Amino acid sequence: MELFFQQVFNGVMLGSTYAMVALGLTLVFGILHVPNFAHGNLYMLGAYVTFFLITYVGFGFWVALLFSMILLGLTGMLVERLVFRPLEKQPDINMFISAIGLLLFLENFVIVFWGASGKRIENPYPDAVQFLGVTTSEQRLIVILAAIIFIVLLQLFIKKTVHGITIEAVAQDREGAQLMGINVNWVSSMTFGISSALAAAAASLVAPIFMITPTMGAFLVMKAFVIIILGGLGSMKGAIMGGYILGLIEALGGGYISAAYKDVFAFGALVLILAIKPTGLFGKESA
Repeated sequence: MELFFQQVFNGVMLGSTYAMVALGLTLVFGILHVPNFAHGNLYMLGAYVTFFLITYVGFGFWVALLFSMILLGLTGMLVERLVFRPLEKQPDINMFISAIGLLLFLENFVIVFWGASGKRIENPYPDAVQFLGVTTSEQRLIVILAAIIFIVLLQLFIKKTVHGITIEAVAQDREGAQLMGINVNWVSSMTFGISSALAAAAASLVAPIFMITPTMGAFLVMKAFVIIILGGLGSMKGAIMGGYILGLIEALGGGYISAAYKDVFAFGALVLILAIKPTGLFGKESA
């Protein structure tokens, strides 16, 4: 039973990271319909910025996380303005190609400045914690609690603020929102900024636990796409639930079956759920 609780805890920790990354991707892909395949590399860049600020500038962990979110938020807005906005009325394939080009640029940018070898951030909260037979570190608990706080804050922002409501309005009817006087370009730019800041927060939280590498975002973005399809395109609730479901599937599958095939379980779950519900868990049937 202790193994079960340990794997469930590991799954919730993984799922917290996945949910934050998938939420950001849902905002730009599920709502704005921009296929940002470079989202995982923005996540990776967030980890490296945190590493730089802690190691070379001397910031504390939480200050570095905050600055990483701000810098990546601004980077996301710049990416939207320079890379994706000029392609709005172009064929979709152009956005795909631009996203892949951005992905390669970010990866090589990090390699040029910090090298191809992995880096480690000293764990600011390494002390062990035990409960229900589960042994973990304070940092892993912080990942879970911080993810819950970020998810709740994002939900409140979307539902309770004017800026958040404009995002929903653009998602439902872009042309209608424009006719109502909403600055659609600003909403798109703001959405990219929030999406990238969330990715930076997720990366900064797990950076003291796992080694950071220039390729760490490549496979993660594939999982994030699996999550938002599994949860239902455009559904924020689906992205959150999908993230935690995927984390639990990987942890339990890796713990009880084989850690070598844990990534395969993600795609197996996608196939199984889409076979039962083609629109995803919280997706709506098109009219």
